[in-house]
Formats: sequence, structure tokens, C-alpha cells
Amino acid sequence: MCGIAGIISNNARNYQNEIQRMTDAIAYRGPDSSHFEFYDHAALGHRRLSIIDLSENGKQPMFSGTKKECIVLNGEIYGYQDIKDQYSDYPYRGSSDTEVILAMYQKKEKNLIYDLPGMFAFAIWDEEKQELFCARDRFGEKPFYYTIGKNGEFIFASEIKAILASGLVKPEIDQAQIAYYLKNGYIHPQKTIYKNIFNLKPAHTLVFKGGKTEIKPYWTIPAETSKLSLDESIEKFKYLLDNAVKKQLVADVPVGSFLSGGLDSSTIVAIASKYQENIKTLVYGYESGDLNEMPYAQAIADKYKTDHHILLDKKQKISETLQEVYSYMDEPLMDSSLLPTHLIFKEASKDLKVILSGDVGDELFGGYTFYKYNINLSQKGYYPRYLSKMLLLAGKFRDIGSERRLRAEYNDTLDYHQNKVRNYFSASEIRKLGITDKIPGQEFSFKPSNEDFNDLMRIDLEKYVPGNMLLKGDRTSMYNSVEVRIPFLDIDFAEFCIRMPWQYKVNSTEDKIILRKAYAQAWTEEIAARSKNGFGASVNEWFKEPELQTLSKELLENKNSYIFEFLDFDEVQKKLNKHHQHWSLLILALWFKNNKNHLQ
Repeated sequence: MCGIAGIISNNARNYQNEIQRMTDAIAYRGPDSSHFEFYDHAALGHRRLSIIDLSENGKQPMFSGTKKECIVLNGEIYGYQDIKDQYSDYPYRGSSDTEVILAMYQKKEKNLIYDLPGMFAFAIWDEEKQELFCARDRFGEKPFYYTIGKNGEFIFASEIKAILASGLVKPEIDQAQIAYYLKNGYIHPQKTIYKNIFNLKPAHTLVFKGGKTEIKPYWTIPAETSKLSLDESIEKFKYLLDNAVKKQLVADVPVGSFLSGGLDSSTIVAIASKYQENIKTLVYGYESGDLNEMPYAQAIADKYKTDHHILLDKKQKISETLQEVYSYMDEPLMDSSLLPTHLIFKEASKDLKVILSGDVGDELFGGYTFYKYNINLSQKGYYPRYLSKMLLLAGKFRDIGSERRLRAEYNDTLDYHQNKVRNYFSASEIRKLGITDKIPGQEFSFKPSNEDFNDLMRIDLEKYVPGNMLLKGDRTSMYNSVEVRIPFLDIDFAEFCIRMPWQYKVNSTEDKIILRKAYAQAWTEEIAARSKNGFGASVNEWFKEPELQTLSKELLENKNSYIFEFLDFDEVQKKLNKHHQHWSLLILALWFKNNKNHLQ
């Protein structure tokens, strides 16, 4: 796991200071070493977090055997040893997964991407072709940002701050992305908050040559449905997940695992314990209330004899933690679990460089309550528009009930999922706040339908997962110099899950059906009976902290605060209710405060 950066331009050797500033800006992504390589038209930089092949043979930027190609990679290629065997005639110098990509490139050139597993963002400079070939993994685990500099330079990096550190671009705020953030709580997963800095889409390649950029998809989310029976699916599910965890345990440094006490992380730990004794596990524990995960996590830790560690939240210094997190977050993200995620990676970094996570199980197995609820609403029937108008009109005079109201307010399953679930401000509220730009939509790699409830999960895999979950995991882990691995996103396992009939995953009363059938014996009875419990905290409770109240007043009740260059002061005051809208505005205001120097 690392940080990458590059500048493609004439006289690239003259950009040594710029590339140095870029990698220095993301030094925490790779504190073990810093290195640069230069061609006449390409400057490549790298910060290394040594995970596989800790020797000098694993350092980057890495030349091919002919030195005609040079690569910078951020990520891990799972199962790379087997791939290496397929390209055994390549003159390997070390044992890193990075070198395997160079071997593949010399044989297949850009077509290597169809056979490349894992999480990755990489760039290969081809000296003979005078072109840069870049790619990002299928789900967006690893980031890749790019822009065109003031002198026509093509500039790329793992984080936006590295691009800004080059001094070669003046960022311009995209107000449509402020609207998107206010609605969804995160920036569009295929965009950035800036008009002139771009986010390479997951599952896409980029080629820069002769001043022109060409971007293409190389993978689309499976849209067909498997014909396997439930029993057959359970067996294949277990085989593929076992293999995924086994591959992701490969490292030349110790590997640990998060253990929340939920179904997903408990499953990962159960499987990992087959291959690694006394694996270190970590839980973020709340002292009281519904969010106390510690007893459940302890039960699994005892069952599998893990080296278990508890990071206890004492409900202190929310304001301090928030400001620490936004010292490195390049874009606003309102997810309250961002703070405990940062803290648990901070704790993990004391002893570990690699952590397994149970993320994305909910999107693959139908774990969210709103999937069940939407299925229930759909099976009862959304109302036709003429009837919806009548019911909503009647609702002004009498209570028509929350369920009937939702069936009347939304046209269908997709409308409910896109415009009700995880929505924080309505379009009219956003306009009142002063943002008149239209909220951007999103193109999906498939055509969503109302008939297949798998499409709700596919939407989340292409929208919420890269825009919120994976971004949160990458930034918090890398700031603390830790690599997070997500076995559920192993490409073979994930594709299989996406193709499974939705009835094997979720219905109006049950969730994670196949996971429960496959792994119930691996859990304790108490965990098997648990419902979904998030990794966040009560924002309302957080706002009781005096220091957070002071920060809120400074940023949101002061007309000179930079956020009011974009939002209406009086309308913002109406939203300071110590709930999610208030939290969302506080995050945005803090982000503007920290980034105003780039914008003025």
C-alpha cells in the first residue's frame, strides 16, 4: 500500500521540486521510503508502505527488465504468486506483486487489466510509445485523481492534496457537488468537489498520449442472475470466501482483523483463524447504550482464541478528533463513523500494517434494514400518481400513516432508494440554502429496474460504496499508515454474490440469508440472532460536548465563516438542530475553513 504521483510533460526532469512536494504531501501513505524516477517526458514519484518484499527489490517507481516501462502502484494484487507462475519467463528481480504487473504488461500490454485481480490504482509509463497507461480497480478501493496543469501537464496522484501541492493547478469549486454532498452526505463517487480535478471511475482505464486523454471501462457489474440452487450457492459461497480470506492473509508483515461482533467481521475472523493462529483482533467499544459491541466481539475472540484488543470510546474530545480527521480529508464526508474508523486505525497502527475488514457485506448480502423495508413497500405496491396526489392532499388534513405516505411520495422502488435512503437535505432545502446548481445524477454500468431487488444493492456498490465507504476506509487507514483489505470484494467472490438471486440474500423479513445459512455455526448464538448495528455514534450526543458546540458556533454562527461565501447564513441558522443536517453543515464548514487558502 502506497502513495503515487506523476507529471507527464515536456522536460519532465525539470519537475523534481513539484514531484517532491506531491509525494511529501502524502508521506503518511508510505512512510517507509520515498523514491522518484524521471524520463524526458515523465516524472514518477512514490511513497512506500512496505507490505510484500520488504527489500530494495520491492521499491517503486519500478522499471521493467528492459527499462522501457516504469510503474507506480498503490494497492495489492491478491493471488499474485499464481499469476507470476503464468509469466515465469519474465526476469524477476524480487518477489513483489508490483513486478507481476510489469510482466503482464510486456506480454499483454493494456489487455492485462482484464486478468488483474485485487485492489489497485497504477500508472505505467511506456517510453517507446510515449504514453501513460493508468487503471483503477473494479470497485474503487484505491483512489486515482488527475488534472491538467497550467502549462498543459498531465498530473495524477493518490490524493487531491498531492495534486494541489504541485502548485500547477488552481482548484475551482463545483457548486453542483456541494448540492450532491448536502443531499447524500458525500461527494459524487465519479467526480470531485473541484471542477478541474477529476476522479478516475472505478473499473476504468486511462491513457494519456500526445496531450489527449482516453478513458474506457474494462469491467461492468454483473447484471445476470445465477441459476444455481440455494444449496449449491451456499457451497460455492463458502469456497470462494474461504479462498478470498486466505489470499488476503498473504503479507511479509503481521495481519490483523477488525472484529465488531457483527455477522460480517465475525465471519472474516472465523475463516482467518483457520490459516493464522492467535490473529490480532480489534474492536471499537462504546461504554454503554445500544452501540456497545464489546461483548459480542469478545465472544468471537474467545471462540477463536484471538489476540483481542479493545479501543474504548470515553466520549471525549469529539471536536479534537473531528479536526484531526479534517486535517487530511480532501473532501467533506458526513458519515459519523468516520471518527471511530480513524481512531481504530490509529490504534491498529501501533502494532500492525495490515488489517482485514468486513466492509461491503451489507451491499453484497442485503444487510440493510431499508432493503427489507423497500421490498415490503414494493410488494404492497407503490401508488399510481393520481392516487398519490389524492392521498398526499388528504394527508394535509389527517394522518395517512408513515408507510402509506412513503408509498405515495415515491414512484417506485428505485425512486425510494435513490431519493429517500441516506438523503439528508431535499432539493428544495438545498435551493433555499443558496445552491441553485442541479444535483448531479449518476450513470451506472447497468440499467436498474424495479423488478430485481438486486439492483438496489448494485446501485449501492457503484454509488455509496466508492463514494463513502471505500473512501472513508482508504483515507483513515492510509493517514495512519495501515493497509485495509476487504475480502468480500475479492473479484471472484463479489461477482458470485452480485449474481445470486436476491431471494437468497434478503426479503421483507430476513436479511443476509445466505451468510446466515453458510456460517451460523461459526458464530455464537447471540451473534447469529443480532440485527444490523452501525459503526457510528449518536450525533445528538456528540453535540452535548462543549468544545463541539464552540466549534459549531465559530463555523456556523459567524457570518465571516468561509462557508457563507456559498451558503445563505439565515437559512443555515434554521438547520442548527444538533442532528444530521447540523452535523452535515458543520463538516462542510470545517472543510471550507481548512481549504479556503486553495480557493481564494
